[in-house]
Amino acid sequence: MKRLLPVVLLLALAPAAAGSGPWRASETNTRGWQLMTPEERIEHQARIRGFRTYAECRSYQLEHHRLMEERARQRGLELPGGRRDICEHLQPAAGPRQHAD
Repeated sequence: MKRLLPVVLLLALAPAAAGSGPWRASETNTRGWQLMTPEERIEHQARIRGFRTYAECRSYQLEHHRLMEERARQRGLELPGGRRDICEHLQPAAGPRQHAD
């Protein structure tokens, strides 16, 4: 019963936290989620939130995908393709476009 209480509390607070705040990793937006331990999921989310440059974020993202693909291959699973670049927000803003006349 003592082990169940923290889980129940976390589940009770989850809806409030899900609607606001920074990006949250989940099975719907993290490639290989099902192949990660709970500790890895927490670490992954913290690392993604901590990047300040596109290059370091993208490097980590590519390595993470490589690792998840390897785990999937070892288990005979196929991972779905990525949907969006979670590092995109770190790209420098493009200046105004010049129109060709």
